[in-house]
Amino acid sequence: MSRLCAGLLAVSTWLLLACSDNGTGPVEVKWDRDACERCRMVLSDRHHAAQIRGGPAGGKARVYKFDDIGGAIVWLQDKAWKDDAGTEFWVNDHRDGRWIDGHKASYVSGQRTPMDFGIGAQDEVAEGGMTFQQARHYALEIESRRQLKRDNKTHKENELTN
Repeated sequence: MSRLCAGLLAVSTWLLLACSDNGTGPVEVKWDRDACERCRMVLSDRHHAAQIRGGPAGGKARVYKFDDIGGAIVWLQDKAWKDDAGTEFWVNDHRDGRWIDGHKASYVSGQRTPMDFGIGAQDEVAEGGMTFQQARHYALEIESRRQLKRDNKTHKENELTN
């Protein structure tokens, strides 16, 4: 009986270590089950998703998952740790779904993405592509225009009710 328990313990330990997070890089996504940190929709697009690993200084880093690269960029913008050297940004290559380093990726516009930011990433430089900083500016500009539309709509609704 003790050999059986020892064997089960060894297998359990191996499984725990094999499935544990190593503290860097992207983590496994449970497609069609994991929810986006920003919009709470499930992650289903395997070519435009993103992961951010980071957190406040002195705290344990966490992995945040997103259904759209642009949504991840916008979400990260107001975090004090957004530019910390330890903050990792992982994105799917829009061509084959591999996870690649988002800080080093080349970004292309005109993609069909879950939240309509239209940003795709690839690990090779794309003709007319954007750097991470340019993609950040692009996504924030789109979000700014959306916010302006929401504000105008709210203003018009308030005028109609007054």
